[in-house]
Amino acid sequence: MPSFLLTAARYLQRLFRFSEVHLMLVYAVIVGVLGALSTIAFRDGLAIVQHLLVGRSGSFVEMARTLPWEFRVLLPTAGGVIAGTFLVLANRYTAGLKSDYMEAVAVGDGHVSVRQTLLRSLSSFSSIVTGGSIGREGAMVQLAAMCASVVGRGVRFEQSRLRLLVACGAAAGLASAYNAPIAGAFFVTEIVLGSIAMSSFGPVLVAAVVANITMREFPGYQPAYQMPAFHDIAGVEVLLFIGLGLVAGIAAPQFLRVLDATKTLFRKSRLPLPVRLGVGGLLVGILSVWVPQVWGNGYSVVNSLLHDQWLWTAVLTVLVFKLVATAVTTGSGAVGGVFTPTLFMGAALGLLFGQAMQALWPEAVSAPFTYAIVGMGAFLAGATGAPLMAILMIFEMTLSYQVMLPLMLSCVMAYFISRSFDGSSMYEITIRRNREEQERLRLRRTQMRELIRPAETVLPLTATLEELTQTFIRHSVKYVYIVDEHHRLQGQVALQDLTSVLTGDPSEQKKTAADYLRRDFLPVITPEMSLSEALQRFLTHQGERLPIVQSSTDPVLLGAIYKTSLLDAYYRLS
Repeated sequence: MPSFLLTAARYLQRLFRFSEVHLMLVYAVIVGVLGALSTIAFRDGLAIVQHLLVGRSGSFVEMARTLPWEFRVLLPTAGGVIAGTFLVLANRYTAGLKSDYMEAVAVGDGHVSVRQTLLRSLSSFSSIVTGGSIGREGAMVQLAAMCASVVGRGVRFEQSRLRLLVACGAAAGLASAYNAPIAGAFFVTEIVLGSIAMSSFGPVLVAAVVANITMREFPGYQPAYQMPAFHDIAGVEVLLFIGLGLVAGIAAPQFLRVLDATKTLFRKSRLPLPVRLGVGGLLVGILSVWVPQVWGNGYSVVNSLLHDQWLWTAVLTVLVFKLVATAVTTGSGAVGGVFTPTLFMGAALGLLFGQAMQALWPEAVSAPFTYAIVGMGAFLAGATGAPLMAILMIFEMTLSYQVMLPLMLSCVMAYFISRSFDGSSMYEITIRRNREEQERLRLRRTQMRELIRPAETVLPLTATLEELTQTFIRHSVKYVYIVDEHHRLQGQVALQDLTSVLTGDPSEQKKTAADYLRRDFLPVITPEMSLSEALQRFLTHQGERLPIVQSSTDPVLLGAIYKTSLLDAYYRLS
């Protein structure tokens, strides 16, 4: 089928004389189909192996409940060891290569390593099928992106188009995993590409939609979550959803900090990868003895939270145990996504918030599950730094217009609150982009006082010709700055004005710096000038440096500004 699709694409290009833009849309369709097929293969593979292990497939929570406690401990441990072994192979045979699609799109050349992706996907498969508390969407998206990279390299796409095609594959994988094509497209453009431009968003959206259509043609298709009907929210209850966004915005960065701290802890242990992942699986297995809901990505538990009656103590217990299980699974080095566990955290947090509000204000507060639905989006917005994607994902899941008002308010509030902490995100590429943006903002506010360097070629008005000559010899500059007794800049002496010394005229030997002084020749810089203002000064001067003075009315010489320092700041700003 892939070869047939490629042949069809070439035929259509020749037949209709497609432009590069139109051709990109054709390949986006191909990548959408391949992304859906790779997702189906991974999903069905999990079901087959799960059935071989325990004689049934379906919910990992139900699978854990039916197993004796010894197997609940043993199975995740063995799965972790096997997953670690695959990771060792991935690192050994593909050393130095990159498999992460985000890096390939954002900072790479679009080349996604096939061997490394397959080995890491097998590692993720081993962790997931044995109950690891991690999402399966990570491997699904990675496989879809790999297929897109293979197609792009096969038809010899240039680097920019190859990166865009890999982004299309990632969107197809996410749309297939969650049956949310619009949110999948916005995830890739908002997080991975970093901007929503039609030239890139169009192909990405086409790939996501085609992937979703393809998924619907296969058996087993169903919405990611079975959402109950969302009722209208009116009046002052809207303020409660703003409060939920505030809580989610505070909690999401702490969730990410726990994950990072656990990764650091496991990394410091210096255990071999198979042992490290085995320990992570062992801890998940021990937790599942008391709370079997820690198995899997939390998908079935979220559906239960939305439809069943839960006591707040039970919700809180599952929330804490699931947090620990997810932390030790990801911290040990398991390959997979935390997207679905993040949705679980938001649903549990929202349900607890809704139950608390209903206890305080029972006659005016909606059912707690409405807060669970909005909590999923708010927590996701706070954790990913992508509020638009979070809003669209929950909307696609509920297909309810009534959810939009509280959802938008809650997601935006969560996003800004979480950003006020440290700009943390579950994705490294987002953290890097936030740091670069902060650096650009800092540079825009940069004043010249921050770039001052010593002006080593400074002499008084009474400096002799010999002192001037020696200064030019030592520093190899075109100008020497001349100051008065109060260190105020009076002007400069140019090297070309001393050429008469070479003639040996005795009268020249009696002259001082004041005799060669040029006033108002060089433009000067003041400490409060911005980068752009200082650059304009350099555009009128061909030299490497300019003097910086206290002010135009009080020209006390502070030092010099070098063109290289200015251009370096501009380079980091761009």
